[in-house]
Amino acid sequence: MAADEAGADTAPTQGTAPGTGTGATPTNGDTGPRQAWAALPWLVRTAVLWSACLVVVVAGLYLVGRIAVLLAPLAIALAATVFLTALLDPVLLLLRRLRLPAALAALLTVLLLLGILVGVGALVWNLTASQFDQLSQELTQGLDRSRDFVTSTLPVSDAQLDRLIDQAREGLSGSSPDPVSGARTATEVLGSALLALVLLFFLLKDGRSMWHWVLSRVSGPNQSVAAEAGRAGWQTLGAYSRGTMLIAAIDAIGIGLALVLLRVPLALPLALITFLGGFVPIIGATVAGAVAVLVALAANGPTTALLTLAAVIAVQQIEGNLLEPLVMKRQVRLHPAVILVAVTAGTLIAGIAGAFVSVPITAVLWRVVDTVQRRRSAANGLLTG
Repeated sequence: MAADEAGADTAPTQGTAPGTGTGATPTNGDTGPRQAWAALPWLVRTAVLWSACLVVVVAGLYLVGRIAVLLAPLAIALAATVFLTALLDPVLLLLRRLRLPAALAALLTVLLLLGILVGVGALVWNLTASQFDQLSQELTQGLDRSRDFVTSTLPVSDAQLDRLIDQAREGLSGSSPDPVSGARTATEVLGSALLALVLLFFLLKDGRSMWHWVLSRVSGPNQSVAAEAGRAGWQTLGAYSRGTMLIAAIDAIGIGLALVLLRVPLALPLALITFLGGFVPIIGATVAGAVAVLVALAANGPTTALLTLAAVIAVQQIEGNLLEPLVMKRQVRLHPAVILVAVTAGTLIAGIAGAFVSVPITAVLWRVVDTVQRRRSAANGLLTG
């Protein structure tokens, strides 16, 4: 009995290997990558995991961007098609409520779009075609006056400034396309426009059935999550497209009226530039405003240029602080820093086309990810509750 008690005192507890009790030093068999990873501080492990995830995400986005650049005409056509489909979806729904067939409603919607584009394009061309040469001359005079202002107020000599301007001109002339590549680019643009119109018709006609087919391939509880995420992304894209067009039109009207009141020439072409620049957030409005100020400086002098600058700033402040929160839903709004990064990245990857589509892509992705995360958080809360 005593021997048994002594043996029990000296024997290891069940399920515990000798030498691995609490506070014991790990044996040689426990050393290795896992032990080294566990020995790292939690902050280092967290930084390593997040860095690896960031590298994978950036590499994936870069690969997608490079593929989109290689297939630029197709990518531009697809982006324009999805954007126009989201923009024209309310028109299609209105025609469908009138009990029109899906094909006829889609065809009428596309014809309405073509009528608006052709009508507006013809009107603008008739009113401004003869003024674009004058616009170029006014911009040149404005740049010359700006050059005189820089050399008279800043410690920059005329020779240094001329050297910088010559280098910029050489870079632009070296990167300008030759006639062959210009004709090829025009052909690609025309082909992309035709492809976008055909795809627009089919998306308006069969887009919902295509989406239901995609959802039918998702099984289990993920189907409801995918359906809600897709609906949120589509609503975000529609709100962004319609809101951006409305805000760009308001900016063009406001700045155009200011230019007319200040008797600045070429008010209509400048308003058109402002409207097109409104589709590139922050950067587009800044460039359009700078062009308007340069024309005012060349035509009417520094006083009118300062008044034009004040009008541009006032219109942009009203847009950013009043119109955008009203027109754009809260779900569409992005932080200005995110917008700048997205526009810069899109410009570096795909040029002007990338600048146009980068922000709506970012807004849609953010809404989709946010919707999925909220659904998972709600499901985890139900399970733990």
